[in-house]
Amino acid sequence: MGEEKTLAHVATVGIVGRTNAGKSTLLNKIVGEKVSIVSPVVQTTRNSIRAILDERRGQLVFVDTPGLHKAESKLGNLINKMARHAAANVEILLVVFDASDEPRLEDDGWMRRILGAEEDERPVFFFLNKCDREGAKPEAFEEYWAGLKRELGSNRKARIFKGSAETGDGVEKLVSSLFDTAPVGERLYPPDILSDYPRQLAIADIIREKAFLSLRDEVPHSVGVRIDRFSGDGPKWAVEATLLVARPSQKPIVIGPAGKTVKRIRQEAQRDIEEQYGVKVALDIWVKVDKDWTTNPLVLRQMGYLGDY
Repeated sequence: MGEEKTLAHVATVGIVGRTNAGKSTLLNKIVGEKVSIVSPVVQTTRNSIRAILDERRGQLVFVDTPGLHKAESKLGNLINKMARHAAANVEILLVVFDASDEPRLEDDGWMRRILGAEEDERPVFFFLNKCDREGAKPEAFEEYWAGLKRELGSNRKARIFKGSAETGDGVEKLVSSLFDTAPVGERLYPPDILSDYPRQLAIADIIREKAFLSLRDEVPHSVGVRIDRFSGDGPKWAVEATLLVARPSQKPIVIGPAGKTVKRIRQEAQRDIEEQYGVKVALDIWVKVDKDWTTNPLVLRQMGYLGDY
């Protein structure tokens, strides 16, 4: 007799929504680990990240997507394409809305996309996030959704949850409902795997997060991170990375006075990598000008924006 497979509630869940709605924060709160970068800077998630919650109830495999935004470059179009592709290839759709703000065009777009797909019978969940913020208006999103359903003559249902990804309020109730909704089947991954996201891309995301936090509104969206060398077979890792900027004037900003900015980025990224993976890391970062990096297919592939990731 072959080894008997244990059945459980298993599903892939796509986390979508507009930029800065709190998708990455929610994912990290659900799995209890930092698998997706979190930053107050809009549009920090560029790659879809699969994180896995495995417990007695079953296994939920999450795809954390970039937030949809108005694309003004080839890179922006790629990011939007990745978000839509991820949403189309999951069993459950989880839309995160920023309830501390009024519904916006991107929120309207996700709702209309769901209501317009009459043949799509996948379960849809709404998480009205940031309800802990002063002046939050989750009811505005409920009313907007109801109004669109009347306008489009649709009976499509969405399970609506309110809470805060930051504090965890409402998150367990959401997760319990996701497990209840997930079909019964075999686990997709071994129970001890947190994510199947390639390690080098995860490290690049950590470095990019620190760059965004250090640079804020100066040049963050013109900065890319490429991992040039990675050696990580034992308890000591060596990583060489390049911060790519689009214009010569941006390079001294990223480097900072006497190299202080890039040094801070390196130190903070190195600390996070060591904490996340439990190893010692020697991290080197260079800054390079490449005016075409956002349109160069080779560079975009190296960063995970083309291909499977």
